[in-house]
This record gives sequence, structure tokens and C-alpha cells, in this order.
Amino acid sequence: MSYPYDDLHSATPHVFLIIKIMKSLFYVLCAIMLLAFAMPVFAQKYKTQADTGKLNAEYVKVQNKIADLKSKLAEAQNGLPEYQTKAVNADNTAQTAAAASDTSSSRATSGNLQDSKNARNSADNAYDKAKDARSANNNVGKQNEKIRKLNDELIDQRQRLKDLDQMRAAIYAQLPANVNH
Repeated sequence: MSYPYDDLHSATPHVFLIIKIMKSLFYVLCAIMLLAFAMPVFAQKYKTQADTGKLNAEYVKVQNKIADLKSKLAEAQNGLPEYQTKAVNADNTAQTAAAASDTSSSRATSGNLQDSKNARNSADNAYDKAKDARSANNNVGKQNEKIRKLNDELIDQRQRLKDLDQMRAAIYAQLPANVNH
């Protein structure tokens, strides 16, 4: 008697691959559904006079966040020239070390053992200085990236503040004229 799954052993790699793909799709779909249901929570709207307290609390939080971001941005921008100076100095030092290594290696071709040792030490020094220069240039790039991210976040927070201002204006527009002043 033969069963429909007797040849399962020959198809095992394909079956397990299909199951793995299906599990991955299941997790992706669950994540998408979770995000779809959570989006309205993040896009909270204040519409009535009862929401004014919550709106004011968020308004203060956003203002404080903007002040904090401005402070961090100013600090990052003020630190950038120092990083740039270090990078230029490291580049100059690396070039000087490379030139010294070149001179030392030229002398080492004469066959003197001490000249060969000096050339190797000089080459190692030049390599270390080149790594330092690369690290300094990477630090400049990281600082620029930090400044860019802070600027982007500051733009987002200022937009949120404008949105809150619009919501506040819409709530005040609903109030009777004598309550506004």
C-alpha cells in the first residue's frame, strides 16, 4: 500500500524551502498589519476644546525638543571645524611620513641592513599615519552626517509645531467670539 506522501523524502528540500518562505511572508504581513493599525495613533489629531490640554502638553514637548535639537546642532556645528583641522593635520602628517618612507626605502636598496630596518620602520610609521588620516576624515564625515540628521529632525519637529498651531487655530475657531479674548 502506498501513501501520497511516500516520496516526501525526495522532495524534502523543496518542501522546507516553501515552508520557510511562507513563514517569512506571514511575519512580514503581520508587521504590515500592525503598522497599518498603529498609524492613526501616531497621527493624533486634536479637534475639540476638550483636547486643548493634551494639545498644549504636546506643544510644550515639541518646543522643548526643538530647543534641545538646536542646542545639539549648534554644538555639532561648532565642533566641525575642530574635526576638519584634525583631518587636515592628519593628512599632512601622513603625506610627510609617506615621503620619509619613500626616501628611506630608496636608501635601503643599497643593501645595508640598518637602512632596511629603518625603511621598514618608516613604512610602518607611514601606514599608521595613513590610518590616522583616514580615521580623522571618517570622523569629519560622521560629524557632517550627525549635523544632517539633526537638521532633518529639526525640520520634522518644526513641521509638527506648525501642525499643532493649525489644530489650535481650528479649535479656537469653534469657540464663541467672547471666549477667545
